[in-house]
Amino acid sequence: MELYHVLLADDEDEIRAGISRKINWEELGFTLVGEAENGAEALELCEQLRPDVVLTDIKMPFMDGLELCRNLKQSLPAAKIIVFSGFYDFEYARQAVSSGVFEYIMKPINATELKDVLTRLREKLDHERLEKRDMEALRRQYEESLPILRELFYTRLLDGRIPSDEITERALRFGIELSTQNWTTVLIHINIQKSLSYDELILLSVRAFIEQHFQLNISSIHTLLYNDMVALIVQTEHIYPLIQEMQRLCFLVQSYLGFVISVGIGRLYNAENLSISAQEAHSALDHQVLIGDTPVLYIGDIEPKASSKLSFDEQDLHSLENAIKLGSENDVRSVIKMLMNRVRETRFTLAQCHLFFLEIITGLVRLARSGGEDVENDFCTNFTELVSISDFDSLGDLNDWLCNQCLILQELLGKKRNDSACKTINKAKDFISCHYQESDLSVDTLCEYLHLSSAYFSTLFKRETGKSFIAYVTELRMDMAANMLTQTDEKTYLIAEKIGYTDPNYFSYVFKKHFGVTPSKYRAGQRI
Repeated sequence: MELYHVLLADDEDEIRAGISRKINWEELGFTLVGEAENGAEALELCEQLRPDVVLTDIKMPFMDGLELCRNLKQSLPAAKIIVFSGFYDFEYARQAVSSGVFEYIMKPINATELKDVLTRLREKLDHERLEKRDMEALRRQYEESLPILRELFYTRLLDGRIPSDEITERALRFGIELSTQNWTTVLIHINIQKSLSYDELILLSVRAFIEQHFQLNISSIHTLLYNDMVALIVQTEHIYPLIQEMQRLCFLVQSYLGFVISVGIGRLYNAENLSISAQEAHSALDHQVLIGDTPVLYIGDIEPKASSKLSFDEQDLHSLENAIKLGSENDVRSVIKMLMNRVRETRFTLAQCHLFFLEIITGLVRLARSGGEDVENDFCTNFTELVSISDFDSLGDLNDWLCNQCLILQELLGKKRNDSACKTINKAKDFISCHYQESDLSVDTLCEYLHLSSAYFSTLFKRETGKSFIAYVTELRMDMAANMLTQTDEKTYLIAEKIGYTDPNYFSYVFKKHFGVTPSKYRAGQRI
C-alpha cells in the first residue's frame, strides 16, 4: 500500500524538528512531504503538494491553525487534519472539532501519543480507501438502483437518436423529470491502465462516488455510463459554479479512489439539443491533449460557439476538425486519405463525388469562420471562385489539394489560438497592474473580469508567463515595494498598505523571503 503524504506546520523550528526526527514515518505508513512555519505558507504548500494529512499548530503568525482548517475544508476536502496547541483552552478544541479535524493534541507533544493517533488515522484512511473500492458492492448497488431502460434513454438522448417531439413523452414513461431549459453535458474520462481488469467496475465506482459527493445546489442532475466514460446531464442556470464543483471532485476522486480523471463540459442548451452539448464536452476532452495540466475544461473557454452541424457525416466532420485543430500534419493527411479512399471504394457517381467534395469544403469554411474573422478572411479567399471536382485530373490530385488547404487552415488556427491566449494574458496583466494595491485581489476576481474559469486561466497563465498567479502578483508587489523603499521615505507599514498587504508583519515576512533581507535593511543598503 502506498504511503500517505503528511504536511507539518508550526512556527517553532525546534518543535518541527523534534516531530520530524522522533516519528518513524514510513513504519507508520506515512511520508513527510513538507514543512511550513506559518499558516499562510502551509496553505500555499497544501495547494502545491495536496497532502493526505496536515499536522498544524493552533497559534501561528499570518494565519492561525483554525483559519487554515477552514480554508483546507474548501480547497483540500479529503485531507485529515491533526491540531496541536500549548493553550489549554477548550474553546480552541471545540472550534477545531467543528472545523472537521481528526484529532486535537495538547502540547508538549508526546511522541507515543502522536504515534497512536497516526496509527488510528492510517487505519481510517485504509478503511475509507478499501470501502470506496469495493467493486462488488458497487455492482450490486448499480443493479438494484439503475434500470437498464433509463440508462438506454440517457445514452440515446446524448447520441441525438431520440426525435425531439418524443423526448418529453419517453422521459415521463421512464419516470424522468426532464424540463426543456438550461441543460449541459459533463463527460468524465478515467485514465485506466490497460492492464487493469474490471474497468467497468471502475467506471461504476467513479459514478457512485460522484453521486455521493456532488454538493452543488442545482436544479437537476442525472448520471450514467456513456461510451467508456461517466456522463452527467446537469440542469443549471450558471456554468462556472459547475466547473468549480467538478474541479473539487477531480481532487476527491484522486485522493479517495486513486484514479486520475479528466472532465469536459459543453454549453447550456434545451433538452432537445443535449446531443450538441455532449459533442462539445467530447471536444473539450480532446483539447486536454493541447492544454494539459488542468483536469476540467469548458468548451466555452477554448472555442467560440460552433455553428449548426452539417448534414455531412458527423464522425467525418469531428475527425477532420480534430486533426486540423489538435493533430499533426500526418493526422491531417490520414483523415483526408480516409475520405478519398471512401470515394474510391464506394464508386460514387460524379455528382455524388462533387457533393461530397463540397461538404468537405463547407466544413473547412465553417471551421475557419469559427476560428475568428481574420482567419476567415485569410483562409476563405482560397474559395472566392467556385471549385469543382472536375478541376482535378485524379483523386490523388484532389487529395493533395485538400491536404494543402487543411494545413493552411491548421497554421492559421494555431496562430489565432496563440494570439488569443497572448491577448488574454496581456489583459490579465493590465488588470493586475491596476488592482495589485487591493488586498482582496484574487484569481477568482480576475477570472470574473475575464469571463474564464479559474482552472483554465491558471493553466493558461502559468504556460504563458512561467509563473503562477500568486507568484506573479507577489513579484509585482515586491518590485513596487522595493522602488518605494528606495525612492521615498514612507513608513514600511504605509508601503505595505499601498501594495495590498493589510498586515505589515506579513509584508515584511514576504519581502525578506523574496529579497533575503528585511525592508529596513534593504532601504539602508540601497542608500549607502
